[in-house]
Amino acid sequence: MPLTSKQRAQLRSLAAAEDTIIHIGKGDISENIIKQTADALKARELIKGKVLENSMLSPRGAAEELADATKSEVVQVIGSKFVLYKRNEREPKIELVKAKK
Repeated sequence: MPLTSKQRAQLRSLAAAEDTIIHIGKGDISENIIKQTADALKARELIKGKVLENSMLSPRGAAEELADATKSEVVQVIGSKFVLYKRNEREPKIELVKAKK
């Protein structure tokens, strides 16, 4: 289910306090980075990543590629940083605002 604009805004405000834990360097996105991202999403639900200057990928491209590989949502991309979100179905940590019907 896609995120609403209010849910994105909520996640953006939560992400401001998060540390950057995923760094993408000059190599392509490897299986190791995908596994590291998936594990972090399972533990935290919301993670922040950064594409380093020596990378061939754009921040938007890297975020979308990781989101596809981990079945998560791209919350935002600003400069070289990006934020991903994936709800933990067993133990949710973040309660999103409800979408209006």
